[in-house]
Order: sequence, then C-alpha cells, then structure tokens
Amino acid sequence: MACSPTETASLGAMTPLPHRVLTRTQETRDTWTLELEPLGDPVRPRGGQFDMLYAFGVGEVPISTSGEHAGDGPLTHTVREVGAVSSALCALEPGTLVGVRGPFGNEWPLDQAAGGDLVVVAGGIGLAPLRPAIRHALAERGDYGQVSVLLGARTPGELLFVGEVEAWRSRFDVEVDVTVDAAAPGWHGRVGLVTTLVPGAVLDPANASAFVCGPEIMMTFVVRALIDRGLSLERIWISMERNMRCGVGHCGHCQLGPTLICRDGPVYRADEMTKLMEVREL
Repeated sequence: MACSPTETASLGAMTPLPHRVLTRTQETRDTWTLELEPLGDPVRPRGGQFDMLYAFGVGEVPISTSGEHAGDGPLTHTVREVGAVSSALCALEPGTLVGVRGPFGNEWPLDQAAGGDLVVVAGGIGLAPLRPAIRHALAERGDYGQVSVLLGARTPGELLFVGEVEAWRSRFDVEVDVTVDAAAPGWHGRVGLVTTLVPGAVLDPANASAFVCGPEIMMTFVVRALIDRGLSLERIWISMERNMRCGVGHCGHCQLGPTLICRDGPVYRADEMTKLMEVREL
C-alpha cells in the first residue's frame, strides 16, 4: 500500500516526497526549468543548496535550487539533459509527479557578503544555482555596495533566463555583463571567456565578496582573475558539483580529498578548494 505524503515525510531523508509539476519552461535547447508543487510538507531549499530529484522508474540526480523558496511559491529547479534521469525530468509534463529529497548542503553566505561589494560570476548552467543569490541581493539592494553580475555561455543560444537577465540589466543599481565563447548571427554582445569580464568589474577589492559557479576549469581561472583584482581567497566562494548520489554523506561517491561535497558543500570558500580542484574526477 502506498504511503500518504505525511507518512512518507516521516520516513526520513532517504524517501522522496511526491511533488506535482506545475510548469515546465524550456530555457535553451537542452535545459528546462520545472516548478513543483508539494503534495505534503514543502521542501524549502536556500540559494546554494540542492535537492535530489527522482524520476519515478528511472532514478534520481542532484539538482541545485534555481528559485527562492522563503514563501509559499513553487519549488524551482533548472535541469539540463545530460543523461537518462535528467532527460526524464526534462520531459515531465505539467500534472505528472516527481520525487524530491532534501534540501541538502549549505548556502551562499549572503550574510557574510553584506556590507561590501558583491561580484557574481556564472558560466553556463552555473547561473541556475546563483540565481537565488542574485535575486536576494537585488531585493535587499541596500545591504550591499556595488553589485556586479558577470555571465558567460558557449553560445548566445545557451544563455539562461534571458528575459530576467535583461530585466537586471535595465536597473541602474547593478552592473550586468554578458559574454559568449562563440558568436552567432545577430549577436552584438561581447565574445570571449567569462574571465575576460573580471578585470572590468566595478568593485573595491578591500571589501568585496565573490560567488562563482560553473565548470571547474572555468572556476579555477575565474578565481585567479579575482585574485589578480585584489580579492583574497577567503572572500571568494565556489559551488562544487561532483558525482553526488545519496545526498547525506553515506555512499562516498562525492568524496574529494577529506571532504564529502554533499555533506560539507556544495558551497566552499575558495581557499578550501583550490588545491583539491586540481584532482581529476575518476
């Protein structure tokens, strides 16, 4: 006999809680945003944390939250098709069910960044985990000095949340700069790696903090560029996404040196990760 949502919630962190798909929005060729409605107690991850999303009959994958969940709004995740489970999630139609375990991990340290400048650097799908932090900083604009959002993607067609990014750019109290690795017909913006945006970012390195998310090689070079601007490693945070399976530090699949990313991360201070990031994933 199937458990009710309340009975399921009492079974602990290893049992997916049923959620209904409210909306499914295509962001790029291979990326969709799902808004989920809980059928029982709501899951409320904070920016930087992740949930394990379970496609019934297929499996589950860790997906960072891409929305703010302090209120009663839907649970939001942005998923890129890279395998069987993520493809099944991206194909879910409104009204179908998905399992959710979580939230897991830690969050972007917005409280530590408050009072100084904030630089957010995202590469590709890395904008999704950073989106809640950007939204928070813009909603609480008075808590921060200069706010700079630096975005990179491989092509213009792979830029996420284009309408929202344009809304950010229309504001007078935030700097938004976008670049792509390779241009396309009709593209009139910058062309180059996202690291090329760091030297021009408006910031005071003495009081600035930086949040970075994207491919590990991109984060490595962004951290170096931020150091060249005068930021200390202790004021730079990065989000790691290695092979997580259980979400609670039991299986060991996400172990990187002395740390388990699902348990101790995924957000780390850069000085905790720079050497470990040189270790190739097996």
